[in-house]
Amino acid sequence: MRLLDALRAGTRVYDLAQPLENGMPCSPSHPGFQLALIRRHGDRPTPDGGSGSNELITLGGHVGTHIDALAHAAFGGRLHGGLDAAENSRGGRHRELGIDTVAPMLCRGVLLDIPALLGLDRLAPGYGITPDDLARALGDLPLEAGDVALVRTGWPQLYTDAAAYLGHTTGVPGLTGQAADWLAAHGVRAAGSDTIAFDRILPGLGHTRMPAHRALLVDHGVHIIEVLDLEQLAADGIREFLFVLVPLNILGATGSPVRPLALVEA
Repeated sequence: MRLLDALRAGTRVYDLAQPLENGMPCSPSHPGFQLALIRRHGDRPTPDGGSGSNELITLGGHVGTHIDALAHAAFGGRLHGGLDAAENSRGGRHRELGIDTVAPMLCRGVLLDIPALLGLDRLAPGYGITPDDLARALGDLPLEAGDVALVRTGWPQLYTDAAAYLGHTTGVPGLTGQAADWLAAHGVRAAGSDTIAFDRILPGLGHTRMPAHRALLVDHGVHIIEVLDLEQLAADGIREFLFVLVPLNILGATGSPVRPLALVEA
């Protein structure tokens, strides 16, 4: 009841998800997003004048704002904990480490605003975020075990231009493998960013080199959240907050679309 009283007293809710719509930026490594109305109002009206409308939605588990299960990435044929990646996926879904094993998150969140640190609106294409960047952006704010760390690059400013946001020819800013190790050393349960792939993407290389994915998902067992919208949170100077995220309970899947929330006192 105390939590309800606090909510009634005034809590501001920040929606950290990007909208899902046809034509949105989608990684070339994953199926995209498609929505089509299969029944429109007026197609089958009832005798009393009522009508219904519904849609068919197709998308991959890593489309839009989403979270990665540990089954998403392997290195040397092994998933986190040394599981055989090929054997784990037999039967059409992952037997272990699927998105259904990711518990709902209700925890402390911390924003690490790298463009603000560097005096920029957004990071340059292909910029590699270092451990020093993260440490300086954190400043005197603690980052503790069980927290979720969200790293801002400013890249959502390009979200309405899918080609620019994906940055295949220009590159996309993101975390280096060393920066991912730095976050894992603090014991975070998840780390997220506002780009398509979390890792730094170098021009022309696409998603062929993903050391931050290996560091977090395979080596340390830390979940990755991608395609966040952190712009309003940063504009309002919010650095820590109550973080809420619930994955879809899809058995054996490697990822799930999510709509994360940041809650702060009004």
